[in-house]
Parts: sequence; C-alpha cells; structure tokens
Amino acid sequence: MKPLKLGVIGLGDICHAYLSNLQKYPDRIELYACACRTPARAEEKKETYGFRKAYADGDSLIADPEIDVILNLTTPGAHYYYNLEAIKAGKHVYSEKPLAATFAEGMEIMELARQKGLYVGCAPDTFMGSRIQTIRRLMDEGVTGRIVGGTVSCISHGWEWFHPNPVFFYQAGGGPVLDIGPYYMTALLSLLGPVDSVCAMGVQPEAERMIHSGEKAGQHFPVDPDIMTSVMAVLKFRCGAVVNYTMCWDAWDSLVPRMELYGEKASVVMPDEDPNGGPNLFGGDLLVKDEATYRWKNMPRKEGDEEIPWEIAEVKHPYSAVSFVENNRGIGLVDMAEAIAEGRRNRASGDMALHMLEVSEAILVSAREQRYVQTHTDFERPEAMPQI
Repeated sequence: MKPLKLGVIGLGDICHAYLSNLQKYPDRIELYACACRTPARAEEKKETYGFRKAYADGDSLIADPEIDVILNLTTPGAHYYYNLEAIKAGKHVYSEKPLAATFAEGMEIMELARQKGLYVGCAPDTFMGSRIQTIRRLMDEGVTGRIVGGTVSCISHGWEWFHPNPVFFYQAGGGPVLDIGPYYMTALLSLLGPVDSVCAMGVQPEAERMIHSGEKAGQHFPVDPDIMTSVMAVLKFRCGAVVNYTMCWDAWDSLVPRMELYGEKASVVMPDEDPNGGPNLFGGDLLVKDEATYRWKNMPRKEGDEEIPWEIAEVKHPYSAVSFVENNRGIGLVDMAEAIAEGRRNRASGDMALHMLEVSEAILVSAREQRYVQTHTDFERPEAMPQI
C-alpha cells in the first residue's frame, strides 16, 4: 500500500506517544506535516520526528493539498472544529477522544464524512491491545460463553493530584464520564456491541478543588456546577448483558477490579494491581474462573483444603514487531490506513466513537433528570485483531 501523508494538529504532551509509535509504520503512515499555535513547538517537532512541513495553525495545515489524513490531537473543545474542517477539505480524520464535545456535533461530523465517502477514526484504540483482545478471543472461542453481566470502574481522587494544570478537567465537557470514561466504554462496546439503554445517578461533593502538583500547587479552583465527579450507571446492552459502570473522582482509592465480565461458562477479571492498569492501557494480566475453579465449589470448605487458584489468561497480540503491552497509541490510525487500502471498516471507527458519545451523554442526562434514557445510534462491533 502507498503510505498516507499525515498532518498532525496539536502538539501537546500526548503527541509523543502517537508520533513515536507511528514512526514504526512508515509503509502505512508518512509523517508529512505538523501544526501548533506555538510555531516554535511546531518547528521543534518537525525536527524531532522528521516531518517535511511545519505550520503555525491547523487551518493552514488542513489546506495543504498533499495531506491525505488529519490526526487531531487538540484539546477536546477543538475536536469538532478541526474534524469538521478536515472533512470539508476532503481528508480522512483520526481524532483523539472524544469525537466532539457533544453528541449533536459528533452526528454532524459523521454525516458529512458519509456524504463525502471519507473515513473517520477515533481514540481510544487501547481495546486493540493484548488485554482486551485476549478477552475477545476467550469470548469468540466459547471459553466464557454468552456474557450476561459485568462491572467496570475507575475510582480515584481526580486529576489535581497528578496534573500540573487540571482545571479544564472540571469545566464544561469534562468530568470522569467524558474524560477517562471513553476508555472503559469503548472497551465494553468493542466486546459487547451497542448499548440499548442506561440509567444513572451522579453527585458533585466538592464545589472547589486544590491543585497538588507543579508550580500551581496549593491553588484552589472551582468545579463547574454541571460537572458530576462521581457517577454510577447501569448499562443494558442490545446483546442482553447488563453492566455496572462507575466513574469516580471523589474516593481515596479502591480495590475494585477495573473490569469484570460474567459469562455463562466463565468469568473474566481485569485486576487492579496497577493504579493505571485499566482499559486505558494496552496490556496486563487477566484472571479467569470457570466451573472447575469456582471458589464456592464443594462448599463448605474444610480446614486444610487446597486453595483453588485463578487461571492467568494467555496474553498475545498479532503485531509481533511491537510490544502491545506498552503504550501504542495510534495503532487505530495504522489500522485505518490499512482499512482504506483494503476497502474495509476500520476498527477504531467513528461510528463506535459516536455511539460512545451518545451513551456517555445519556448517562449524564439520566443522572440529571432521574430517568432511563434509550440510545438510537448503531455500529458494527469491530473485528477481532488477527492472531500472530
């Protein structure tokens, strides 16, 4: 295949993870141009990563007729504008999450892309890593049986403990459901398909937060009154599974597993041995329990009975050239380049990202209005990654 010429807009901290990984695929992606509102940074990244061109603004980059695809790494509030402008210019788009700040904006992006016959991809692509793909293989090979339920959770005390400038996480478009939630939601969607309906409750215990790291440590800042920093929801999937969904920035740690899926034949658990070890990373161990290793089998247990161990699920990934236990952000864009060449659907698709946005908004609406919310968009569950 002829590599697609890539234009990157937004050169903040996340760009290194993307660009260093995309350099591994020169036969699929050519790092052609970059743009940043700080021209000196654009020039610096041009030299560091070998771009041919550097622009001082995203609009100038989008206007470059040589560019085939735009990688949008701007802040969430700018995703809608640059995604839409790129599509208007006839370019494919791969965006950092979320696709847009609102579901209505996401609908507009996808409708225009369909009219123009262009591809849209969207992070997160961590579901393409070894951990989630192992769960997918266990499901596809019948190890788990039909998934009937589950739970996912991300529980911490918020970004102010780690981030030197966390204020935007607590402004409009922020909060755990729209910030960290997309990793967990996309993992579920990639495994179980579309959500049918949701119900939720949410709270904001603290109207003011304090920064604990960096030069602004000790400064207080207000939380937008509409932001719910702890949300608990129940998701009913069209496949029949019911999943508890907890996103919390108000707790002093937790030992609750990041993900559990309950199948008719086996349960799969993503343990919380790593503070950052959830679906927002590519790798990690999985635990599997079935009838033979059922904890309560032959109860009551007698003193001296041997402990029944958890089985550690085998972790593999098809791309042997790179380690998918590490951070490989951007593999969704590589897959999109291949999909364009092969005429197939890309895995980290705009349709799935749009449904994720609809479900996330539905959770917030349900919590605010104290009612069930039905979803309406659809997408095809992405194909499993091929085996090595």
